Amino acid sequence: MSTHHSLAARSTWRTYLPAIVSFILLLSGIAIDQLAPQLWQQAWWRFAWYLAAYLPVGWPVLVNAVRTIAKGAVFSEFFLMSLATIGAFYIGEYPEGVAVMLFYAVGELFQNAAVDRAKRNIQALLDVRPDTANVLRDGIPVETPAAEVKVGDILRIRVGDRVPLDGKLLSEKASFDTAALTGESVPRTIVNDAPVLAGMIAADKVVDMEVTKPFGESSLARILDLVQNAAKSKAPTELFIRRFARIYTPIVVALAVGIVLVPMLVVESYDFNSWLYRALIFLVISCPCALVISIPLGYFGGIGAASRKGILLKGGNYLDVLTKVNTVVMDKTGTLTEGVFAVQEVKPAESASAEQLLGVVKAMEAHSTHPIAKAVLEHPQGDAVGEATNVEEISGHGMRGTVQGKEVLVGNARLLKKFNVSYPADVDTVEDTIVVCAIGGSYAGYITVADKVKADAQQAVNELRASGVREIVMLSGDKTAITQRVAAKLGIHKAFGDLLPEDKVSKMQQVKKDPTAVVAFVGDGINDAPVLALSDVGIAMGGLGSDAAIETADVVIQNDQPSRIAEAIRIGRATKRVVTQNIVLAFGVKAIVLILGAGGLATLWEAVFADVGVALLAILNASRMR
Repeated sequence: MSTHHSLAARSTWRTYLPAIVSFILLLSGIAIDQLAPQLWQQAWWRFAWYLAAYLPVGWPVLVNAVRTIAKGAVFSEFFLMSLATIGAFYIGEYPEGVAVMLFYAVGELFQNAAVDRAKRNIQALLDVRPDTANVLRDGIPVETPAAEVKVGDILRIRVGDRVPLDGKLLSEKASFDTAALTGESVPRTIVNDAPVLAGMIAADKVVDMEVTKPFGESSLARILDLVQNAAKSKAPTELFIRRFARIYTPIVVALAVGIVLVPMLVVESYDFNSWLYRALIFLVISCPCALVISIPLGYFGGIGAASRKGILLKGGNYLDVLTKVNTVVMDKTGTLTEGVFAVQEVKPAESASAEQLLGVVKAMEAHSTHPIAKAVLEHPQGDAVGEATNVEEISGHGMRGTVQGKEVLVGNARLLKKFNVSYPADVDTVEDTIVVCAIGGSYAGYITVADKVKADAQQAVNELRASGVREIVMLSGDKTAITQRVAAKLGIHKAFGDLLPEDKVSKMQQVKKDPTAVVAFVGDGINDAPVLALSDVGIAMGGLGSDAAIETADVVIQNDQPSRIAEAIRIGRATKRVVTQNIVLAFGVKAIVLILGAGGLATLWEAVFADVGVALLAILNASRMR
């Protein structure tokens, strides 16, 4: 057994040891009570035995009760358990007092184990980076701890090996399994100089890559940190339960005091110990620990289930919002369409040639990261005619710059209108996406590029409607004709094209005017930041490896599949169902036993089994979300 596993085993043994000791002493005491009570020749012997059984599990709770009281939080679950068990000892019900604290401690152990298991499952799901990397030293792979690899080092990844750090591919082209990051079953082809991310698996050949980020700053490390810390953003239900517990607990204590004192005024043969016993039962069963732990565990399970599907949520609060979404506003390019453009046609003006038009446009597009720019640059014909200088991006229009001493405009037709450059009327009738160019103040021609609808875009729209989304709206900076064509193909009834970023904000504000609308916006985490901020929940598509997308959005779909949006809504609703079931279960059982206890029809044994039983059932139910 390794040192790590030995330490873990010893730690687990120490965790359970107090409960084991307490349990053995409790059983022994009960056996003596039943079979050989004469062994307790003096009453204090019995008290000492049960006190010895009580302290291993009770002392930590008593200490926590004192600490929380010192901080001003008097009515905690530690206070309830301490009060109930000390009361049981006071009236001579020693076995019950020990049992209450023992089973409370066992319940806490189960709760902690469930939370730890949920965290470990998520970590195992996401943190799939190997601990070592094969770094090329003088052309020879040298196994090196991944944490010691530096930016700029060259790694060799063998077939079947996981990539240990983020980098860029030096080989010409290779296929990678990205299932651990995106949930996609189909391998992804990555070309030379494109990003390769930690956690991917080389699928078809040995490849070399250059490291671009340190081990602790990889996209996978950030994603893991995001998911594990998502529980810090509490859902409204979780916050309500915590607030409720703070109000509910002092009320329960006041009612318990009433159970002891009020009968003194109305019952003829009043027995203090008998009514105190009923009050103690009331205190034990009223402990809200089942709710306080199982509800956050339910949300944590939902976050873990989503991460398994390649959906990252920044907090349990967004799971709650997703359950209420009834309106989805989507960007077109990159969300419903591939966002991978290809040049279809080059149409130079009479005064220019196709080679000249492509050369000037490529010189300008080299300064852009837009998918259309990439399509133009990858077109095999025409080489850039030089370096463009003084390049200025004009949002929603295109770019202006200088190439070979002449002012050049490259963008949409709106750009030429903005600078009063005349162009043929038939340019406005072209339905495909178009890149128009003007050189030295004169129209030089246009290039058409085409995008295609994603394979699961239709499925995404159908599933959103099936999940109860009443309105789907598509927004795009692309031409209205293209936008309407895509919308008609997918069955989206509201679609708007030719939108500048500020126009998208305006459209979103119109959608938000409906007070009943709970709006999710799905788009690019960078360019659509203002609209993402306006929505009730912002969803970034294709956020794998994009720091900006992870920072901007509330939910990140790691692959480019819009069908995962409906999946996120389903997971949110499933989480809500589990949480609601736990609330109903806990309150239902507690209400029944509270009434029975106050009426003298239940014992402390029944109270503690009901409390621990409800807690364990709630934990098991919450664990289903994984």
